[in-house]
Amino acid sequence: MDLSNLKPAAGSTRTRKRIGRGPGSGTGKTSGNGHKGQNARSGGGVKPGFEGGQMPLHRRLPKRGFVSLNRKEYTLVNLRDLETFEAGSVVDLEALGKAGLMTKVKDGVKILADGELTKALTVKAHKFSKSAVAKIEAAGGKVEGL
Repeated sequence: MDLSNLKPAAGSTRTRKRIGRGPGSGTGKTSGNGHKGQNARSGGGVKPGFEGGQMPLHRRLPKRGFVSLNRKEYTLVNLRDLETFEAGSVVDLEALGKAGLMTKVKDGVKILADGELTKALTVKAHKFSKSAVAKIEAAGGKVEGL
């Protein structure tokens, strides 16, 4: 196996459609653009959402709500997911990543109280819900913020 024997997988590539190459090709003369009109011209066509001069739908509908520029988005982890760890272990971002409980840390990790925890764990995360803190401490564990 070397670079000279490499080929794309069967069915993964297509030959390019050669447009404007005579009547025998099936796409000669007008090259699939039809006769005259805006869409037959060079640079012709309309932008997405254009409705022929009528006020477009996205401008007819009222504006609603507000999106904060400073909003933080947390990766959520539930207590039931922490049951996979051994008792007494430290659960931090690295351990969560290795266990496959989170793929990407956005602006931090937040631990939620969904499920039960039966082991004493030291949990390190950016944020915790109040009930998650209560459940972790009830199981004999510790909570540490990052």
